[in-house]
This record gives sequence, structure tokens and C-alpha cells, in this order.
Amino acid sequence: MRRFTIEEIVRATAAHRVHNNATLAPMRIVTDTRSLQAGDAFLALHGERFDGHDFVVEAFAKGAALAIVDRTVVAMADRPVLEVSDTLHAYMALASAARARFGGQVIAITGSSGKTTTKHLLAQLLRARYGKRLHVTTANENNEIGVSKLLLESHDDHEVIVVEMGARKYRDIHALVEIAQPHYGLLTNVGEAHLEIVGSRERLAETKWGLFSSGASPLLNARDRVSQHRAASLGQLPHWYDAMDEDRDDIVRAPFTALLRDEIVVHRELNGRPRRAHTELFLPGHHNRVNAAGAAAAAIELGFRLEELAELMPTLTLPEGRYQRHEIPDFITIVYDAYNANTSSMRAAIDAFGNENGARHIAVLASMAELGDESERLHELVGEHLQPAKIDEVLVGGDYAEALERGALRAGFPRERVWHFGDNHAAALWLLERAKRGDLVLLKGSRRYHMEEILEEVLTACGA
Repeated sequence: MRRFTIEEIVRATAAHRVHNNATLAPMRIVTDTRSLQAGDAFLALHGERFDGHDFVVEAFAKGAALAIVDRTVVAMADRPVLEVSDTLHAYMALASAARARFGGQVIAITGSSGKTTTKHLLAQLLRARYGKRLHVTTANENNEIGVSKLLLESHDDHEVIVVEMGARKYRDIHALVEIAQPHYGLLTNVGEAHLEIVGSRERLAETKWGLFSSGASPLLNARDRVSQHRAASLGQLPHWYDAMDEDRDDIVRAPFTALLRDEIVVHRELNGRPRRAHTELFLPGHHNRVNAAGAAAAAIELGFRLEELAELMPTLTLPEGRYQRHEIPDFITIVYDAYNANTSSMRAAIDAFGNENGARHIAVLASMAELGDESERLHELVGEHLQPAKIDEVLVGGDYAEALERGALRAGFPRERVWHFGDNHAAALWLLERAKRGDLVLLKGSRRYHMEEILEEVLTACGA
């Protein structure tokens, strides 16, 4: 983890007042007293449910050498304290200083859907070569605090940093790119996630396109229409990736860095011919094949040989909460894919699920979140994506259950095959009472609806 002298901290954060400025050894920057060690600098962040300033006294009691604050705290006048105008901005400034010390490669990943999965797949590929020399975002720490924490935790032994970037408001990605300064930017897609917060599709596209605001080499999903439309504005040729089951005219006709078909194909001309390496991929759903192609493209940019990738691709697995299969003996199989949901990921999960083998296919769909004025229409589109020939029963719930139902009915579902559930307990009871041996069940919806409760109740009732 990076360490800073008090002079370096003052210079990076423009601290405007110093109390009891003792001579201090270089310090780690810590924001959580639970991980604080003697000699660390404690930076007091503000959160939705906490204020780090309430823990300054505790930090000093545990041996903190310095506190970085943006308001006065009682009983700290005799302690080494730096006051800054805003502790979050100070934290990001220190992260930027940490990034400036890093001599390796930085890959940033963002997109409306698939970014965490792509990051997870890429980390598996890179870990085979770099091991502990790889530093990657954990969990979903992809905002200003999470990205700053990642950079501050880097050290000289790291050779590659993979950072996931999430957007919760307009131009969020620009701010993250400013501190991370990625060499490569991988954009999975620009969909409808967070429309309510960002404000419009154009503002959302501009926010995601901020990934390239510092000149990162672009890796783009050839199926993403926003990327197709905006690619010419980059000022440099992008490298495309895709997974194709058949030729499609709407796919960008350009050199591919990674193209998965039944093999990896790299359209970097070698003696006039593209190079190929045969491999296998055991990930469910076409959308995850595309994510794997993105991960392969990024690995190729870092110098991976096709033969290396061909050996590694069959070992790839999905992260927790993404299309996880739970087989209940002598009863049903539940596919849990409710880590989060937007229109693109809902339709992709429905497609993958519809192609699975099962006695009957039962889709349990909760609503999506943060879609603003387009919520009703987008939920109807998801409902319309359900195919009566592939899905036997549909359960809909959440704030936009009726819109999901309208779409399903428009797709040709008989009304008697569309059911409403008022809460997760009701959905679990429906499955326990009506599902039959050999049925396949999909659980898909926004994280705010806690669909894991359905899974847990059914598993517990079945003793699984």
C-alpha cells in the first residue's frame, strides 16, 4: 500500500491548516478504523449512513499518526491534523498521486451491463500470468471511493491494475478516469442503466464515453450501437471484440482484436492471414461469450499469445450471483441471476434461459430500477422479449409488474400463464406448490428486490 509523508499529503490535497505539525514517518491512508494500524493517517470520509469524523478520536486511540478532516472535531486540538476543503476530493487526489507512482499497465472497464463479469473473467486470465502482481477491483467497489482505495492499495510489485468503473451520475466516469489514467479502456456497452439519475440517453452515452477522456486505447463491443456510432470521434482506431454465432450485417466490419466463434480469431494480419487458436468456453448465454471475448481482447493487448488464451478459456467461471445454477435433487433447478438488472441483462438472461434444457421453463422476474421516465416502456420491452414457445410460466413482481405483464401478453402469452407475486415469500410458495420435478426456474431482477430470499426459502424448504 502506498505511503505518503505529511509534506506529500499537504501538496496533494492542498490542506489549508496543520495542527501540531510533528515530523512523521511516511503513512498509509486509511478510511476505516477497523483496518487502521499504528502510524497510519486516518482520512474521515462522509457516507450516506456514517461520518468518519465521528471516529477520529477512536483512530487516534488506536495509534493513528495523523487525521485528515474537513471539519473541526472536539478533543483533537493537540493532535496532528490536516484540514482540507473536502475529504472525498482529498482522498481522490491522494489516489491520483498513488497512480502517478505506478509504472505498470492500467486497464479500466465500464459499461451499462457486463462490466463486473468482464472484469472477473479478465482477472482470471491475467492471474495465470501475473499472480500476485495483478491488482484488481474487488466486489463492486467501482465508485470514487472504491477506485481511490484500489489505487492507494497498489504497490511496486504490481504490474497490472484492472479497475472497474461505475456511473451513478452524469460524467462520473470522467472523474474516475482522471485519477486512474488508464492505458486501455474496455467499454462493454451503453444501455439504459441509471437513466433516471443521469437524465437522458445522450448524457448516459457521454458519461460512459468518458472512459476515453484521457486517451486510453479503446476496446469496444462490436454489437454496441453507441460504440459503432461514436467510434469515429475517438481520434484513434478502436479494437473491436465480439462472439458470433452467425454472420450479421449490423456488426462493425473492422479488424477484431478478439472474435469468438467456435475458436478465438484475431484479425491482426500475419502474412496476410488472421491467426486462429481453437478453444472451448463453458459459460452460459451468448452475452457471457461476448464478455469473454472482451476479456480475451484485453489480455491480447497485454501480450498474451493465442495459445495461452486457448488453454485458459475453458477454465473461466462467472462471478457470484451471475447465472448461478442451484440443483435441488428430485425437484427443480434454479438459475439465480439477480445480482442486478437492466434491460440488456434481462433480455440476455431470458435468451440464455430459454435455450436451456428443462421439463418446463419458469421465469420469475422482478422489476428493474433507476430507469426514470422510460421505466414503463422498458419493462414492457422485457416482457415482449419472453417467447411463449420457450418459456412456460412467467411470474412478475415489483413496481413495474404490470408493465412486464403487458409486454408478455403482447408477446403472445396467455393470461393464465402470467402470474403476479406480491413479495418474495409469495414467489417462493408458488414454486414450492406448483413447480414440478425437472422444471428450470430463472430468478432475475434488480438487487433492490432481494430475490436471493426466494432462492434461500426454496432451498431451505427442500433441505438443499
